[in-house]
Amino acid sequence: MQIPTREDATGMIAHAVPLPPEALPPVAPDALMEAWRRAAQAARAHRWGPPRSFLFPPGAGPGQESEGRLQLTDRDACCWAASVDGSVGLDTLGGVALCLRLLALVELLGRAPWAAGLFDIGPLGIELDPRLLEAAAKHGLDGDARFDEKQMRRLFSRSLSAGVAPS
Repeated sequence: MQIPTREDATGMIAHAVPLPPEALPPVAPDALMEAWRRAAQAARAHRWGPPRSFLFPPGAGPGQESEGRLQLTDRDACCWAASVDGSVGLDTLGGVALCLRLLALVELLGRAPWAAGLFDIGPLGIELDPRLLEAAAKHGLDGDARFDEKQMRRLFSRSLSAGVAPS
């Protein structure tokens, strides 16, 4: 399914996504890891990319009667979105799903202290636990295109409480 895309007078690229974020399809964990690697390379090279917005139809849940909009103006988020656009494209549901899951994963790692045991910062960058990639690739997004922190934490609660190191 083709995603209509347009650029406005300010240079913002708008993607009209026909499904709400929570209805986007899962992606392959390997594709998510490759998108992470490419985006990290783009950030190191300072390839920031243009600001973007993702426009979603009204959701089915309470309080989601109006069109949803996710705006990316942060240079890192714009960089990561441009990287996905340049490699797989943001003109398909699969490309949008990959981009939003990638951004949701970055956002989750930044706000969830319990997730610190699921990645390691090494000389070559961040190494992600394969279980985290698997969960991020397949677990649904919420209406704000984020992962539900409580649900994600439950997926890892046993291994985190047992002190199991990332694989």
